[in-house]
Amino acid sequence: MNYKQHLEHKIFDIVSQAAKSLNVDCYVIGGFVRDILLQREHKKDIDIVAVGSGIDLALKVSELIPHNPKVQVFKNYGTAMLRFEDMDIEFVGARKESYNFDSRKPLVENGSLKDDQDRRDFTINAMAFSLNSDNFGELVDPFNGVSDLENKIIRTPLDPDITYSDDPLRMMRAIRFASQLHFEIETESLEAITRNKERIKIISGERIVDELNKILLSVQPSVGFLLLHKTGLLDIILPELTALNNVEEVEGHTHKNNFYHTLEVVDNICPNTDDVWLRWSALLHDIGKAPTKKFHKKQGWTFHGHEFLGGKMVKKIFERLHMPLNHKMKFVQKMVIMSSRPIVLAQDIVTDSAVRRLVFDAGEDVESLMTLCEADITTKNPKKFQKYHNNFKTVREKIVEVEERDKVRVFQPPITGEEIMELFNLKPSREIGILKEAVKEAILEGEIPNEYQAAFDFVMKKAERMGLKRVN
Repeated sequence: MNYKQHLEHKIFDIVSQAAKSLNVDCYVIGGFVRDILLQREHKKDIDIVAVGSGIDLALKVSELIPHNPKVQVFKNYGTAMLRFEDMDIEFVGARKESYNFDSRKPLVENGSLKDDQDRRDFTINAMAFSLNSDNFGELVDPFNGVSDLENKIIRTPLDPDITYSDDPLRMMRAIRFASQLHFEIETESLEAITRNKERIKIISGERIVDELNKILLSVQPSVGFLLLHKTGLLDIILPELTALNNVEEVEGHTHKNNFYHTLEVVDNICPNTDDVWLRWSALLHDIGKAPTKKFHKKQGWTFHGHEFLGGKMVKKIFERLHMPLNHKMKFVQKMVIMSSRPIVLAQDIVTDSAVRRLVFDAGEDVESLMTLCEADITTKNPKKFQKYHNNFKTVREKIVEVEERDKVRVFQPPITGEEIMELFNLKPSREIGILKEAVKEAILEGEIPNEYQAAFDFVMKKAERMGLKRVN
């Protein structure tokens, strides 16, 4: 079958001309082909394989393009890249690969197109369109990738044990594609992932997180995380999460399965945010529950302090997986630590002072926190579900009202520490901290408005009770 109608962009003609002048065969391969056949919006990065030198082909293509775009050459990998219009085009020579057991970096030698397709991760990524003048647009599909696309199957071109052992990251990629495309991993392939799961330990945290992020950004991340769990990979990558998959019963009292609850929360939050770090917050919001779980005869099961401990665990996970330890990690920590605050509000009478404190502590992230907490409503009782959502609506209305009136989100004390020092002729001391904290508490509790005169009067009275005298 010919697909030349999908190769009408001028770049493909230019590559074809360049290949002909160099007397090499070339093909567009991988994700671009897959997405064309899936009728998905295809990616803006295109992989070209040349049966010969990919670097030479890239340089020749650049010569044929007006203004000769710069070619980035990666000699060690035998690849080159250039940008044309809004596309990134990567060129590689067809190659054979062999692997050492302790590394996913292959030993590479020149090969045929068939050799290059053999080394691909999945049949759906091994398909190629010819860019050669004699059969331009013809599909080269030695492993029936089209059939696997139609049947929604993830399958490896060769023996899956070899494919996954050679490059264990492919196990994560298989699960990521299953999650993104809603495909099934072929049974033999899934069993091979389970058999080879320990091999994931040679993969860097950064590579693993890149795949986890893509799973989290899929429409229904639980698909991917359930596969990670089923294959045993999740136990190795995020044992803090699988520790939640443990329901105990004491004296007839059980607690909910916090692992499956967590996956439900992650799925719930997805329609409301594309922020991967907020989705990470949903994934990790209950990780403190496994280590804090206790049974009390009167109270039943409790998880006291799980949010605070969870916040500490976030940092350890980010360090272990080599994730960013900057504002992104601090945001996830904050979300985990505060994850129960709006829920408590939504179950109770919503007071102005409680909302002021929530907005003060959450700051600019209060909207994200509310989104997380609404996703955390997983009760199957329709009356409770409606009640909690109605209460959250009230909390949101109160947040707007309190914020407009009291400007708590970007709270600055109406009276500064420097003014207090001048008023009472004080040097930096504990008394100044006590007075500033008292003003903040009075505003948050609604005892005084967030205004200068009210704060000044309050400080004068409080200082008098502390035995401080004004000097001017």
